[in-house]
Amino acid sequence: MRFCEKCRSYMRQTSGGFVCSKCGNLLKTEIVGVVKITPRPDTSVDVVDTSKLAYNKVSKVCPECGNREAFHSLGLVLGEHSGVRQERSIERFTCTKCGYSWND
Repeated sequence: MRFCEKCRSYMRQTSGGFVCSKCGNLLKTEIVGVVKITPRPDTSVDVVDTSKLAYNKVSKVCPECGNREAFHSLGLVLGEHSGVRQERSIERFTCTKCGYSWND
């Protein structure tokens, strides 16, 4: 998008350059160089599952498979109902064997 240097009007782009639609001023343009950008080669990315590293292991029996070890996390739920602020904590367990999750 260009504007004419003489009358400051919008110039249309043509094959020969830019032409002012008001006064007919022609601004010739040349292609200086074309650079081809090649994409990077695909490289593999290793993903390490660190989601369970923040949890503690505790002795808790899984209700699904009977495994005696589970990950433990403690969450806090904040809310407000009828103008009264409410807070409660939730203990969440996830079985280390089958991945079943339950609250206690």
